[in-house]
Amino acid sequence: MISYFQAVVLGLLQGVSELFPISSLGHSVILPKLLGWDIHQNDSYFITFLVGTHLATALVLLGFFWADWVRIVKGLWRSLRDREIAEDDKDAKLAWLLVVGTIPAGILGLLLEHKLRHIFASPKQAAIFLALNGVLLFAAEFLRRRAPLVEQGDADERIAERVSWPESFGIGIAQALALIPGFSRSGATMAGGLLAGLTNEDAARFAFLLATPIIGAAAILKLPELLGSQGNGVRGQTLVGALCAAVTAYLAVKFLMRYLHTNRLTPFAAYCLIAGVSVSIYFAS
Repeated sequence: MISYFQAVVLGLLQGVSELFPISSLGHSVILPKLLGWDIHQNDSYFITFLVGTHLATALVLLGFFWADWVRIVKGLWRSLRDREIAEDDKDAKLAWLLVVGTIPAGILGLLLEHKLRHIFASPKQAAIFLALNGVLLFAAEFLRRRAPLVEQGDADERIAERVSWPESFGIGIAQALALIPGFSRSGATMAGGLLAGLTNEDAARFAFLLATPIIGAAAILKLPELLGSQGNGVRGQTLVGALCAAVTAYLAVKFLMRYLHTNRLTPFAAYCLIAGVSVSIYFAS
């Protein structure tokens, strides 16, 4: 089982790596192997532990963007009531962009999660995909079509204006890359936002908004496992890990929303590429 020390380490790591574009699942596969811990990502108790840490991360995101979610839900309600999206209702447009982006990510997650986790459960493979995640982030920065130097207006208005329905759907598909250990959910979503013409800050904002229902729903669906027999012997560690994940997730999202206002994803890309290649060499030797 997971010790309380391991729960603290993994919880702190999950909160950061889930929101930083560096793959929380990849790190949860690689780190135990590097430290010699007898923990494997397909072990039922470890999956149960991850449910708690993911739920904590989703709750932090919901709380951080609470005022925004209130506006978004109200916009969604107005569009359903009026049976149209008013041209000047940016909250309604953003709400439906999130719905469109959530659909492919949710469907692919339900269909492929268990298969991909079993196929790519090896730390060696996770290290390779971590390096590829770095390449993805480098490519997104290089290939984005426009990067405005000066932004005018509200961030949600900019997202609603620049992201099209097909682009939102494509971003949702890209988010499913996170089902493979080593690829980052936020990284794939940010990359899609950059290619849609968003700035780093707006791409991160859209990524965090889109991740909230996906992470939350996935955790809630598996919550009965934590409360049931699979949670025996790991509930205390899960609570500790979830609290640690909540702290680092809050600090991570607060830092990123400031950092990406004037900076790029390049440092995260470099970290993933260097770490992935280095760990791959270490495992090979």
